[in-house]
Amino acid sequence: MELNASYTSLVAVGDSFTEGMSDLLPDGSYRGWADVLAARLAGRSPGFRYANLAVRGKLIGQIVEEQVPVAAAMEPDVITLVGGLNDTLRPKCDMGMVRGRLEEAVERLAPACKTLVLMRSPGRSGPVLERFRPRMEELFSLVDDLAARHGALVADLYGAPSLGDPRMWDVDRLHLTADGHRRVAEAVWQTLGLPAEDDGWRTPVPAVPPARWARRRAEDVRFARQHLLPWIGRRLTGRSSGDGRAGAQFDAALGKAFWITPADPSAPGPVTGWRRVDG
Repeated sequence: MELNASYTSLVAVGDSFTEGMSDLLPDGSYRGWADVLAARLAGRSPGFRYANLAVRGKLIGQIVEEQVPVAAAMEPDVITLVGGLNDTLRPKCDMGMVRGRLEEAVERLAPACKTLVLMRSPGRSGPVLERFRPRMEELFSLVDDLAARHGALVADLYGAPSLGDPRMWDVDRLHLTADGHRRVAEAVWQTLGLPAEDDGWRTPVPAVPPARWARRRAEDVRFARQHLLPWIGRRLTGRSSGDGRAGAQFDAALGKAFWITPADPSAPGPVTGWRRVDG
């Protein structure tokens, strides 16, 4: 890892965690940790380019087939790859297949970029996730092994106290809030060797009095009705929330990805808008 390194391009690959679901913008799009990270990197590198190819609900096989070749062909400075967790949350999961496809992705992406970043996703508590925790930890062990073998970096969020806090997660309990995405972006920023701006992702969120029992039960009922039951239904029928969708910077009509770059490269401070770059 090169301290204070400079990066001129970033491609993000993965599922809903990288797409940025739950941090909804006024125009109906999402702003996730990868978008926050890209805006910060752009402030350090004139001409910075970015593409988010991640799509909600994608399994590791779909990521390898649909996103990995596209990302590799773009040859950016940095590629982030987060995938496989959706597989581990399926009632039936072939972990041997997951290991093979994730290894295939890393073998393809590592030579195509200067820096490949993998991730041990945040840990959560709760009866649904506890059931699948052994699979998740097997996946994260593989991430560590692949990073060591292929010279990739690992953003280790699994044991981060703040990201295990329910307040960092949206009402669906599967996707981060804006504050959660900001903390993940800082974690990846530091993993890339850039100077820390906020170590809050490493520390617990200040405690607050627990909600009253009646409110907690009402929230549980709403969660089950609006999110858990539809999620189970999709799992049982083989459907996905990402069916028919493409990544934010993938033009499905043309069948190819495109870059975006700061709309006003002369403006100081954080990026407030992006424009498409073709060709």
